[in-house]
Amino acid sequence: MSKSKLFLSCLAGLALTSLGFGQVVHAAIPDNLPPESASAEAAAKNGPIVWDDTASKTPATPVDSTKHLEWAPTPPMGWNSWDCFGAGVWQDDVMANADYMDKNLKAHGWNLITIDIQWYEPLAHTDRYRTGAWLMTDANGRLHPSPNRFPLTKDTGSFKPIADALHAKGLKFGLHLMRGIPRQAVDRDNAPIAGTNLHAQDIADKRNVCPWNNDMYGVDMSKPGAQEYYNSVFTLLASWNLDFVKVDDLSGHNDEISAIRKAIDQCGRPIVFSISPRGRSNENVATNANLWRISDDFWDNWSSLYNQFANADAGTPFRGPGHWPDADMIPFGNIRTWNQADHTSKFTKDEEYTLISLWSIAKSPLILGANLPKNDDFTLSLLTNDEVLAVDQFSTNNKQVFNQNNQAAWVADVPNSKDKYVALFNLSPAPVAGRRGGRGRGGRGGPAAATPGASVALASDGAAPAAATTTNSTDQVSISVKLADLGITAPVSVRDLWTHKDLGKMTDTVTATVNSHGAVLYRITPAE
Repeated sequence: MSKSKLFLSCLAGLALTSLGFGQVVHAAIPDNLPPESASAEAAAKNGPIVWDDTASKTPATPVDSTKHLEWAPTPPMGWNSWDCFGAGVWQDDVMANADYMDKNLKAHGWNLITIDIQWYEPLAHTDRYRTGAWLMTDANGRLHPSPNRFPLTKDTGSFKPIADALHAKGLKFGLHLMRGIPRQAVDRDNAPIAGTNLHAQDIADKRNVCPWNNDMYGVDMSKPGAQEYYNSVFTLLASWNLDFVKVDDLSGHNDEISAIRKAIDQCGRPIVFSISPRGRSNENVATNANLWRISDDFWDNWSSLYNQFANADAGTPFRGPGHWPDADMIPFGNIRTWNQADHTSKFTKDEEYTLISLWSIAKSPLILGANLPKNDDFTLSLLTNDEVLAVDQFSTNNKQVFNQNNQAAWVADVPNSKDKYVALFNLSPAPVAGRRGGRGRGGRGGPAAATPGASVALASDGAAPAAATTTNSTDQVSISVKLADLGITAPVSVRDLWTHKDLGKMTDTVTATVNSHGAVLYRITPAE
């Protein structure tokens, strides 16, 4: 049995015992814990831990804060550990997925490896959080990787060896981070804030905490030392050669969004900034972040995918080079590895075509959630279709044409040509009204199902665009969009990007017969 599986097997039956910091309840150490995990848990409990952080104390050259949109000129493409490993990813898991990306996906533009939540929690496991868990923190209240789970970090408390290994493969390194300051840095340590005479209790906002994970307190940005704390965190992350950060529980916390933007700009490294979870697209996030989530945690159910059409449409005014509305991770293939009874994506093949077509023509970041080494050939074919990926990476002026009668159409321009990309979607049958989406992080739950046809765009003459009337059925339907509504008057040649086939000419309309929950994605070329 592998160490990681042994670790997971001995987590069953965690007992809760009271602990003395704050009012938090702490989970006891399981019996028969592997020695390295027990040692890491004890070190976290008896911390803070002292590491040589000379690199993080070296004065950084601030970057030009007006340039951060240049750091993500196209939507990022990569992998995130959450969907397949939850909070319990280990170094071997990360590197196995990196090896797969290097071998199978990098040539197609995929290049980002991100370790999601609680990499600093020695006993993290599944998609749940241990209440009051001890975290690996340093004398200045900053999080560090748990050495039992990431052995390359053991001697230095730094992710730099893992970042360097990824960079050697031509890949980029990303981390998840929770908004705020660790509770134990406040309640147990009252840790000094690096470079100041202030302490954690001077800046902590104990009323402003995440509702689904209790690792952190908020930071009161009106207090002296608050910005300096965030600066110290990102200076440390920069010393680890971090390329990408996904900061969670940030939606609506505009003061901390701005603080993180400033902290990244002063750290001396161009770290791409992602905001999570859900939040309406708005000018503040589009100005400060490179990408931001447009929904709760997205899982493998039709309700969540159906709802994402309206969310993607709402992001259109804020979409542009360097700032991308993020439709969330792609839960294909082998996911939920902690739950062996439920570890395969529930999406049908037609729904997977729909997802990739929507994400691509809406220019969402493409972040895979699967345990990649277990991909099948069909999944790999979806992820290596360069004609489709070009829509996500290079198309412009992306917008919804209509969404009505459980049918939708999107259009985008092909750069340096008169061509257009056109996606047609059969959204019938719609989700059952009131049924909720898949369970999100920490059991938060997904959004309620949208009202069918709630998002409708009109043609330029004010009339609803042409589309077949459809019942809520599983039938194939014929879907059409007028060339005039796409800004084209001539007949067009049509190429199917999924099948790589030329379909001949169409006049007046672009029309396709589309499976239930399915999609087509075309490139159309006006006749000379």
